Amino acid sequence: MLDISKIKVITLDLDDTLWPIWPTIERAEKALSSWLEQQAPGAARVFADLPTRLALRQQVVRTHPELSHDLSALRRESIRLALHHAQEDLQLAEPAFEVFFAERMRVDLFDDARPALAFLAARFPVVALSNGNADVARVGLGEFFAASLNAQEFGVGKPDPRIFHAAAQSAGVPADAVLHVGDDAALDVLGGLGAGMQTVWVNRSQQAWAHDARPHVTVETLRELCDLLASVPPTVESVARR
Repeated sequence: MLDISKIKVITLDLDDTLWPIWPTIERAEKALSSWLEQQAPGAARVFADLPTRLALRQQVVRTHPELSHDLSALRRESIRLALHHAQEDLQLAEPAFEVFFAERMRVDLFDDARPALAFLAARFPVVALSNGNADVARVGLGEFFAASLNAQEFGVGKPDPRIFHAAAQSAGVPADAVLHVGDDAALDVLGGLGAGMQTVWVNRSQQAWAHDARPHVTVETLRELCDLLASVPPTVESVARR
């Protein structure tokens, strides 16, 4: 059962918790493809073939294992490798990545996301905790977050307890004072539990739970989470931050 009295901070996953990620990535892939067709048609042909594109990414991971948690660097180096294979200008890698990244930041929020963020941020410091490379300021949600931490910056990702503990430390509280909220059963729920946090599983697609350890609460929407926390009044400090 969720112990609301212990919650001092909320850590919150981003992709597939606040917005669906794959429509965003598909749109960004199309923008990159269109740009490459104009600027580097050889690389565009390389990227047009999915197995080849995946092979390039795997090659980057093998060559640069230190980048395995840095999705931006993996994307940038994959583009550079495609340009190399096509014998095209390697300096196009950076502007090509920026085309992709700008579109990746143009997310379509779930309907409950912004109201829920406003509700939560009025009651707790909210820390973004993601394995992805979304920038909460660039997606237009920076006002709701006291801090943001991702695997790219930290060097390890969920479910490693170190990134959960770092998020708690960024807010100045112990792990057991944090409620972690996310959609991924293994990365978010098991990871959060392993770090000593209370957890909420956002199960929008009504999946079956497949693990022995269980979340403290399961919700289908962020509205349900807000309802669970309705007894917590807004605070002067959090309202001022908003």
